[in-house]
Amino acid sequence: MTLPEKLHARAFPYRLQFKTPGGTSRGVLHDKISWMIVLEDENGVQGKGECGPLKGLSYDDRPDFATRLLRLCEQFNDQEWGVFEESLLDFPSIRFGFEMAVRDYSQGGTQLLYPSAFTAGSQPIPINGLIWMGTAREMEKQLADKIVQGFDCLKLKVGAIDFEQEFELLSDLRASFPPEELTLRLDANGAWTPDEAREKLDRLSVLHIHSIEQPIRAGQWQAMANICAESPVPVALDEELIGIHESAEQIRLLDTVKPPFIILKPTLLGGFEACEGWISAAENRRIGWWVTSALESNIGLNAIAQWTATLGTEIPQGLGTGSLYTNNFDSPLRIEGGYLHYNHQKPWLLTDFHDNL
Repeated sequence: MTLPEKLHARAFPYRLQFKTPGGTSRGVLHDKISWMIVLEDENGVQGKGECGPLKGLSYDDRPDFATRLLRLCEQFNDQEWGVFEESLLDFPSIRFGFEMAVRDYSQGGTQLLYPSAFTAGSQPIPINGLIWMGTAREMEKQLADKIVQGFDCLKLKVGAIDFEQEFELLSDLRASFPPEELTLRLDANGAWTPDEAREKLDRLSVLHIHSIEQPIRAGQWQAMANICAESPVPVALDEELIGIHESAEQIRLLDTVKPPFIILKPTLLGGFEACEGWISAAENRRIGWWVTSALESNIGLNAIAQWTATLGTEIPQGLGTGSLYTNNFDSPLRIEGGYLHYNHQKPWLLTDFHDNL
């Protein structure tokens, strides 16, 4: 891709505030910092991107992240885009942020990165409703709210409270909504040991669970392979993919573990091109996949949703995180009836698009 010689890159942090604290097996989230990238030419045309590393999870969650990002902005104009992009392998969220900004700039800087029936407003994307970890009562309220909102696919974070409480909650939900009416996905975020996972998955199988993400922590390939081979609940790899950049190593992982599904998070895996490599390797092995956002603002979510809409998948995606924040950017995206819609007549409101730390 050819870019103008005089294209200035800058970056600044933006602190997103959760409406309600989000519970995960790694703790409770109250806010989340993303770094915004802006590319601007001498005519004022901009391309916007977002780097949103997740604390304790992203490959590039490191103390010198901000310093390296700002230095990379200074280096941006000194190299061809392809050469510069290759230098970002150790910084997947930064690579994604620049890829997003370059794509936005090349399309005129209007946040219309991938025109499609989705961005025309005629083909919304089915999404799952996300249920955060919390007390049984808190999770029950979330479930009730999502059902009322029209979701027919729910993803529940599990592993933080007593398993018996989680099992009872899921049993009650399944008693009210059979599998043909409600798809249930679980995400353990690596919370269980291999022995715990086998026992719990056996019990969960009676509830007709669609899939469970990362039942054990990443890096235990053989243990995960055994679970995938034996589990009555299909397993999806999520954190397992992080930090694996070379295609040969990706193929070795998939051939070793043989998962039924993989989860694609562009922020964690290095962007769209990187995720397309995973998709190709997965489809060649008849491994299913879907796309999930990683707590980006609407800048990142918009780009991910537009890209996802071009992939031809019809199953629910994990793109329902745009409504989590009190200070997200007002955008054409909206959730209704279990679908992510794009209102092409609604303008972006980016008056707050600046450093807010």
